[in-house]
Amino acid sequence: MARYTGPKTKKARAFGEAIYGPDKSFDKKKYAPGMHGNNRRRRQKSDYALQLMEKQKAKYTYGVLERQFRNLFEKASRKGGVTGEVLLQFLETRLDNVVFRLGIAPTRRAARQLVNHRHILVNGVLNNIPSAAMRPGDVISVRGKSANNTNIVESINTKSEVRNFGWLEWNKDRMEGKVLEFPEREAIPEKINEQLIVELYSK
Repeated sequence: MARYTGPKTKKARAFGEAIYGPDKSFDKKKYAPGMHGNNRRRRQKSDYALQLMEKQKAKYTYGVLERQFRNLFEKASRKGGVTGEVLLQFLETRLDNVVFRLGIAPTRRAARQLVNHRHILVNGVLNNIPSAAMRPGDVISVRGKSANNTNIVESINTKSEVRNFGWLEWNKDRMEGKVLEFPEREAIPEKINEQLIVELYSK
C-alpha cells in the first residue's frame, strides 16, 4: 500500500480526531465524512472494528506503512516490557517524528520531507532515512547549508511548544536536539489506545 497523500481533514474526520494537528476544517465538522453528514445513523462498531480503527489511526498519525507497522509490532513484542507502550516508543523515536517533536518541521509529513531531502544530520552524519531509529544520546541537527531554510527557520521560531517533552533536549542556538531517553507513555500526547492494537495482532 502506498503512503496516504489524500485529504487530511477527511481522514481525521473518519477517526473523529485531528490526528494531523490543529485543523480548522475538522473543528467545523467533527463527524465522519459521507453524503448524509451527521444525520446518518451509525451502527455500533464491533470489537474487531474498534481494534482495526485504532491500528489505522496509529498508522496514519505516524505515517507508517502496513508492513513497517507490523514489523515494529513484532519487534516490540520481542522486547521486554509492555508491548503496546514499547510500540509507541518505537514510533516516537523514528527520525521523522523526532524532527517533528523538536519543532524543526511543523508536521510529520514535512519532517519526513526534510529528512528525505538531506537537511538533517544525526550525530554529525547526514541521514536521509525517515524511519531510522533514534536512541538515547543521539544528536539531531540541521545541516549547515540548510540553517537558513525559510521553512525550517519559521517552524523553529513558531513551534517551540512541541519541544516540551522530558525525553528531548533542544538547543536553539546550535539548531540541534538530543534524545535523552526513551519516552514514557505519559510523555506521548497521542490519543491512541495501544492495548486495542495489541489485541488485534494477538488474534
